[in-house]
Amino acid sequence: MATGSSTSRPRPSVWLAGCSSGKRKADQPAGLDRDKIIAATVRLLDAEGMARFSMRRLATELGVTAMSVYWYVDTKNDLLELVLDHVNGEMLLPAEGELDAAGDELDWRRHLRQLAAEYRKVLVQHPWVSQLAGEYLNIGPNARAFSEAAQWVIRRSGVPEEGMTAALSVVFQFVYGFGTIEGRFAERCREAGISQDDYFYEVMSAIEAQPDLEQSFGNSTRIMRARGGNTVQEMRERDFTYALEMVIAGLEVMSERAGHHPADVVDGVGRG
Repeated sequence: MATGSSTSRPRPSVWLAGCSSGKRKADQPAGLDRDKIIAATVRLLDAEGMARFSMRRLATELGVTAMSVYWYVDTKNDLLELVLDHVNGEMLLPAEGELDAAGDELDWRRHLRQLAAEYRKVLVQHPWVSQLAGEYLNIGPNARAFSEAAQWVIRRSGVPEEGMTAALSVVFQFVYGFGTIEGRFAERCREAGISQDDYFYEVMSAIEAQPDLEQSFGNSTRIMRARGGNTVQEMRERDFTYALEMVIAGLEVMSERAGHHPADVVDGVGRG
């Protein structure tokens, strides 16, 4: 049972090392299991963030000793990887071959909008996810399911095979960036005890009251007002929707340039 104190090279992923079931043995603490540990970790990370999280803090939350937690996970890194994949499982993924009310297969654009919205929701509801996603391989079963769904949706767009990774990047790195900033902003406002709307309008008023700032950012403030919306949430929804449609339009253009059309692609294979 390792507790992460070894100076040996860390393994690249808990999933590559083999993830044990975490079932309780006779001499392990009663009333505790891996699912409870993961759920408590999510609660703590949501409430307090990564900076304050520790295995000792987790054990206190669970009402057990820190060593008890290590019966179910070998290291803190392993636990964070497990937790990252757990929240990936919150996403509602589209089903390949799904039909609409008329009995026609749903358009790839609709599926892509769903995937983007689900990924954004996870990033906003769990601001710590963006940090962990950049530190771990993120190859657990839920992450793989999301990746597979994203790949077949992009294939149906008609993007050529050589452009697949670029297409996936432009969609989901956009969502990652948008959702990360949105989640961090919301987290900061919660910590400061102020609503997002109050903070936004406070900043806007401060900029307008300073001639130098107004000169530098005046055009930006006019653009922000022009986009419409009475609340920060409404503004973000408009921005996200419009930006995602721009991304989808770009995929359509690249597909046409490659001589493909979504209607000519079945299961990612061109009809020629």
